[in-house]
Amino acid sequence: MKELINLFWAFFKIGAFTFGGGYAMLPMLQKEVVEKNKWATNDELLDYFAIGQCTPGVIAVNTATFIGYKFKKIRGAIFATLGVICPSIIIIIAIASVLSNFASIPQVQSAFNAISVAVVVLILDAVIKMFKSSVKDLFGLIISVFVFILLLLFNISPVVIVVSAALVGIIKKSIGRKNRI
Repeated sequence: MKELINLFWAFFKIGAFTFGGGYAMLPMLQKEVVEKNKWATNDELLDYFAIGQCTPGVIAVNTATFIGYKFKKIRGAIFATLGVICPSIIIIIAIASVLSNFASIPQVQSAFNAISVAVVVLILDAVIKMFKSSVKDLFGLIISVFVFILLLLFNISPVVIVVSAALVGIIKKSIGRKNRI
């Protein structure tokens, strides 16, 4: 039971301190899941995050569910999911009960603007760390540059990017196998 409470608490912190959506949770996910608790490797975290993007629903909830399931099956998925959504529920109820025009207060707007800038830097830091661990060879570098250029030039769905990259990886491996035979 202690492990489930730790899982809940880790995802509660992630849910409480990540503003800006699924990508904003990457730095805390990396710290809590990979570095601190060792529930997943960087590569596994990238896989769960990619799957979380491709499945319907909120990225943060999907990713928490996958990680919780990997660590403690169904009960882990439930505890991780509840952990990541509880802070939002608590915050929304608290704000709604106190202020009806909370977002229009200038100080609140200024705070959210400052938080947005900090979140972008935290995401960039997590991306750099994950890039270093996931780009293992020239092929990976070529794929990453190609995907980056595609995203800059076109409005392509993350699902299309992930599925296409998977297919390219499968084709590369298949061609490599044929050359060895």
